[in-house]
Amino acid sequence: MTPRQFNHAPVLEAETIEVLASTPAGIVVDATLGGAGHAAALLEIAPHLMVVGIDQDPLARAAAQERLASFGSRATVVAGRFDALGKLLDGLEIEQISGFLFDLGVSSPQLDLPERGFSFRHDGPLDMRMNPDAVLTADTIVNEWAQGELASLIRTGGDERFAGRIAKAIVASRPIHRTVDLAEIVITAIPAATRRTGGHPAKRTFQALRIAVNDELSILGPAIEVALDRLVVGGRGVILTYHSGEDKIAKAIFRRVSTSTTPTHLPIPEVPAPFRLIRPISRTATEAEQERNPRSRSARLRAIERVAA
Repeated sequence: MTPRQFNHAPVLEAETIEVLASTPAGIVVDATLGGAGHAAALLEIAPHLMVVGIDQDPLARAAAQERLASFGSRATVVAGRFDALGKLLDGLEIEQISGFLFDLGVSSPQLDLPERGFSFRHDGPLDMRMNPDAVLTADTIVNEWAQGELASLIRTGGDERFAGRIAKAIVASRPIHRTVDLAEIVITAIPAATRRTGGHPAKRTFQALRIAVNDELSILGPAIEVALDRLVVGGRGVILTYHSGEDKIAKAIFRRVSTSTTPTHLPIPEVPAPFRLIRPISRTATEAEQERNPRSRSARLRAIERVAA
């Protein structure tokens, strides 16, 4: 796949751009740049903003650089993972930002490349690394982790109620090295009546493996904290989640920083919280977008604004 073929429809694009376009002049960090769909749309309508885009996938970065080339110095593409957000911004000598975006999960072009191993629909190796230079692969997890560890992973990372049955079936079928083989094992492990609803039966297990391979949940909270800390007054942040674990992390942090810590039982003036939630607190894709882009069906948008230093 060439950069020109890295086509990815941005989820909740209009809603995201609406939030970010009204931020003060300065830099918006796209911490999960992908093919730069959101970044390009923002730069197109907000001439007062620049974008620094971060991505660990070299193919995504190449596609983004090609797509953002017409914006010249207003767009910067950086190699890295968002858990290194602070160091990456320091390296660019950026102390404050006007906005940030975390569009989590996996992109459609990554799913469409069988050799990347993300898809249960295409035959490929059990890889699932967003950064091809990373050490841990889905193959290692599937073939070396203990049954209890696998069950816990699939349950928490995939919201899968049949995690125990799936983990047992995986262990009994080792070695497993191909995506389609794993998908078939998962299908067989799930009761027939359940397989008929809720999409592909292997979707949740593959999601859990991808999250574990890329350490997605553990790095999210600290990265959001860094982004919030660097946000200027009037600056805004958007997080797009596709999984309950991601959304719980974003929701908890946003709620905490937007709630005053002044004790209500003491006769002292209330100190307002430094952030406010942008309403509606949680947004989902319209029926039209969900029909046009199935990936948007599980998407949830949360936005926040800094109102005080």
